[in-house]
Amino acid sequence: MLSLSSLHHHCSPPQLNNPSLSSSSSLSLSSSPSLKPTTTATTPKTLYLRRKTLRIRALDAAQPYDYETKLAITHFHTTHHLKIGIIGFGNYGQFLAKTLVSQGHTVLAHSRSDHSHAARSLGVSFFSDPNDLCEEHPEVILLCTSIISTERVLASLPLQRLKRNTLFVDVLSVKEFPKNLLLDLLPPYFDVICCHPMFGPQSAKQTWDGLFFVYEKARIANEDSRISRCDKFLNVFAREGCEMVEMSCAEHDKYAAGSQFITHTVGRVLEMLNLKSTPINTKGYETLLNLVEITAEDSFDLYYGLFMYNKSAMEMLERLDLAFEALRNELFGRLHGVVRNQLFDKVQKAKNSLFNGNGAGHNWTQNGAALQATSLATKSQDVTQPYEYKDDLCEEHPEVILLCTSILSTEQVLKSLPLQRLRRSTLFVDVLSVKEFPRSLFLQYLPPYFDVLCTHPMFGPESGKNGWNGLPFVYDKVRVGSDESRVSRCDRFLDIFAREGCRMVEMSCAEHDWHAAGSQFITHTMGRVLEKLGLESTPINTRGYETLLNLVENTAGDSFDLYYGLFMYNANAMEQLERLDHSFESLKKQLFGRLHGVLRKQLFGTAEKFQVSREKPMLPKLSQSSAALPSSSDTLHVQNN
Repeated sequence: MLSLSSLHHHCSPPQLNNPSLSSSSSLSLSSSPSLKPTTTATTPKTLYLRRKTLRIRALDAAQPYDYETKLAITHFHTTHHLKIGIIGFGNYGQFLAKTLVSQGHTVLAHSRSDHSHAARSLGVSFFSDPNDLCEEHPEVILLCTSIISTERVLASLPLQRLKRNTLFVDVLSVKEFPKNLLLDLLPPYFDVICCHPMFGPQSAKQTWDGLFFVYEKARIANEDSRISRCDKFLNVFAREGCEMVEMSCAEHDKYAAGSQFITHTVGRVLEMLNLKSTPINTKGYETLLNLVEITAEDSFDLYYGLFMYNKSAMEMLERLDLAFEALRNELFGRLHGVVRNQLFDKVQKAKNSLFNGNGAGHNWTQNGAALQATSLATKSQDVTQPYEYKDDLCEEHPEVILLCTSILSTEQVLKSLPLQRLRRSTLFVDVLSVKEFPRSLFLQYLPPYFDVLCTHPMFGPESGKNGWNGLPFVYDKVRVGSDESRVSRCDRFLDIFAREGCRMVEMSCAEHDWHAAGSQFITHTMGRVLEKLGLESTPINTRGYETLLNLVENTAGDSFDLYYGLFMYNANAMEQLERLDHSFESLKKQLFGRLHGVLRKQLFGTAEKFQVSREKPMLPKLSQSSAALPSSSDTLHVQNN
């Protein structure tokens, strides 16, 4: 045998400066007697030693495409990739998996339903058996289950097949409940992160940039590798541009009850109304349609989970109920006051007519009006001033009289105008939020030689503060003379809004009111209800909640007179209010019906168990019963005797 020591002793290392040595040269051991091995039948007579070529690399040498940067990028990707197992591969699990795969992470998935086809299309390995997934030893288990099923799913996982340092992460919309669940059911050697991406497939279908990601490191072992893994997982969302918010689970749930639960509640109520886009959508109504779109994709289980597993949700539901009730009381109280005044006025007039005769009643009315005017005049000298200004204004012969009064005061103002001082071809225009009511007033009180144009700019100081471009302007040429000058004047007035970029919509007053009751009145109603809740921005606003805040901002500047006018002078408004009330009541019944079912099941389940536990000791064992109880044949025999 050839010993390594003898070989090392007699063979000198190759010389790099010897040109006679090449990579193909070999050293024959048989040529040296001292190196000749002992030959046997199975030992070859010669053994060749191949000289290894020595290669020298210089890192600073010029490399194509910046070699050092390429190495750094390769190292980054190698060290920052995770193997992530998603439990619950439904709509939300697939939504997250798409981004995880795009970042280069290895994604595994398991779900009760067969989502293997969807998994293949996303580049995800799907496992129908959770044992198989856990045996792959994912570094992270990402729970994407519903709130209601989380405990059952977690209890069914074969935890013994996972590495003992596995990181568990949940993405539920409530946080205290899963935190307690994970800390109670998981052994202490598992790490836990409780997080909530404040967005979903609908609200983040374009990008995650700028959207909130809330998290709490509930339990992370003090080891560099486990801390690093936690940071790598959070970096998944940071790389997509999310606003990372570290917050306790309790604090999250407090904010979420006042924002996310209210958002979903309003969205579901509006969904029941089956709101549709109209040709005259306001910005406020567009926000409602957007809200329905954002929340409609979520299951009722998610909404019920937000209600059931957030301690603050019940309080918010009660506050919303009280706010809606208070708004209805305001409306009906105002309506009751108007009807009551009309009723008592009629009674008083009837009494005067009975005791004083018709002439006296007429004189009383005239005296009352005179006294009222005198009384007003004595209170303030400025009260009579507007009447003088009206005369002065009308004597200037304006081509257009633009009525920008409130709905409630329009009739009074119109009757007070000195129409005789105007040119007989004057164009009257209103901008009220209802249209049939002013149309009837104009045709009733204005002589036929005045032109009438009913319009509604579907925006105001708040919604139109950044420009009128693209906002709808609705109009109905109720009565415009056929003279070329009068037609031209009407067109010039409409051109004021067209030049600002308004979307010009010619529509009858009746059609406008039908659309407006289902859009504008509902928008103002929801805005006023939410305003009574005193909603405020939170550190973790969702896009849906931002929609509600924008709605309140768009409607809060309008007076209650405007809102009451929308209700009082639109024939369709009462029906819409009743539908809204019915939708809210239906949603509450759904919630409390589900809650009642859960409690009833627990109650009767406990009662049955208690009854069985009490009855079991009283029942004899099978052997005892067979000995103690006579057979049917024995009983028959005794009776025959």
